[in-house]
Amino acid sequence: MVDNFTPGRAGETSPAGGEGQEARPPEAAGTGDEARFKDELLAAGVPENLHDWLGGFGIGALVVKMGIRFLEMSPERTVATMPVEGNTQVAGILHGGAHVVLAETLGSFAAGMHAGPGRQALGIEVGATHHRSIASGTVTGTCTAIHLGRTLTTHEIVMTDEQGRRLSTARLTNLIRDIGQ
Repeated sequence: MVDNFTPGRAGETSPAGGEGQEARPPEAAGTGDEARFKDELLAAGVPENLHDWLGGFGIGALVVKMGIRFLEMSPERTVATMPVEGNTQVAGILHGGAHVVLAETLGSFAAGMHAGPGRQALGIEVGATHHRSIASGTVTGTCTAIHLGRTLTTHEIVMTDEQGRRLSTARLTNLIRDIGQ
């Protein structure tokens, strides 16, 4: 996996600014949130090499509520699952917004890993096409980088059912900027 948060690679520093230091946003420094979010990160399948980066603020309340669980995480490819149960609309099928939440989650995490220390990814455009409905089971989202630039990233996110049938396709563009800008 290639990311900008794994300490110890030659010539690289951790997001906190020095090799082997913890990565966390300035507002989380010294808050003790790292321990609070450890179980959340483990339950969501976040690889341990990314715990320093996310340890100060977790994965986000909506990601937890939706039941999203990560299987792979890198700027080039991020994969996660989400249950249909609990994320349906009145007709009993997966809510279209749930597709978009999964897509934005995957694309934003991938862009954030690409951004690296002292930088953040901000979603500026998302679009989705829904191809087929699903009423039960698990959805898998696979996020693939289309463009990883210095100031913009674009990812395509494909949601499939357990049989591999495409449910929706989304595209997300993130602006990369320095934190505090």
